Amino acid sequence: MQKNRLGRTEIKVSKFCLGTMTWGTQTGARKAHAQIDMALDHGVNFIDTAELYPMDPVKSETIGRTERIIGLWLEGAPNRRSDIVIATKQVGQGMRMIRDGAPINAATIRLAVEGSLRRLKTDYIDLFQFHWPNRGSYHFRPSAWHTARPPAPQKIKANMVECLHALEAERRRGTIRAFGVSNETAWGVGKWLSLAESHDAPRPVSVQNEYSLLQRSYETDLAELSVNEDIGLLANSPLAAGLLTGKYQGNAVPKGSRMERTPSLNSRATARSFAAVEDYMDLAFKHDLDPVQMAMAWVTSRPFVTSAVFGTRTAEQLARVLEGADLTLSREFLDDVEIVRRDHPMPY
Repeated sequence: MQKNRLGRTEIKVSKFCLGTMTWGTQTGARKAHAQIDMALDHGVNFIDTAELYPMDPVKSETIGRTERIIGLWLEGAPNRRSDIVIATKQVGQGMRMIRDGAPINAATIRLAVEGSLRRLKTDYIDLFQFHWPNRGSYHFRPSAWHTARPPAPQKIKANMVECLHALEAERRRGTIRAFGVSNETAWGVGKWLSLAESHDAPRPVSVQNEYSLLQRSYETDLAELSVNEDIGLLANSPLAAGLLTGKYQGNAVPKGSRMERTPSLNSRATARSFAAVEDYMDLAFKHDLDPVQMAMAWVTSRPFVTSAVFGTRTAEQLARVLEGADLTLSREFLDDVEIVRRDHPMPY
């Protein structure tokens, strides 16, 4: 499988990244371990997790369980640590179930790193990410940055500098190899970059934001930054929480599916979304493509994308994604995508 450089580091990651947010609730340890084995066999070397996982729903009694499941796999395969690149995330301010909602700062970075290392049963984290900024994130909808009511810019920047120094301390300690952000804005990424340069601290190597055929807001500003500053997108929800599989069309709600637990799919399931999916399904039929493989191939074809972070509950779902790893999309197909996009510019 194609490998891409993570920022300006020497770390190479597969264009598909195995997401894990259901591991520990919908997906048990044995099935999760089988997914790791299958992914590795097909060239996927990148695994994304978080201290918060599993999700849908988040419960205090399950927080950290996903990292523990990965740690058990590593414990059972100690010689394979170098075969995988592990990314995890520290929660931002406000998550009361973790450190009483404390913000990301020097003290909590050390606590988060130590906690993840312990659960993952490893000596180092390849990519340590901030799950969302302390000032909040419009990426969780509604799409208005001011709803987060951020503090004064001077206070934000002072906290960023503190965090960068703490990250450099962890890098020197050997506990993290690289630093990335998630659910971040163009202003935020730009400020991380400028402060890292002026304080001789680690620059972010990646941005993990939502991106798919249905959600292309990343292209409005962050895509240019990604290309010009070598900060690749780790595209999460490339299948739009399952909408682009087509399994929810015609008011269908498959048993055990995400929509069964979260009917709105976190505000993604709109009338406009279903209409857009219908046209993308027609596009798949026109070009004789599997809809899942089509959606994944389109995301990873974008010049600013380093890897697409996808999640699967079952081995069958994983196999379907992996079978499309070598799919190359035609110019005609890419042109047709833009026609559909003009009809459905912002489904959610």
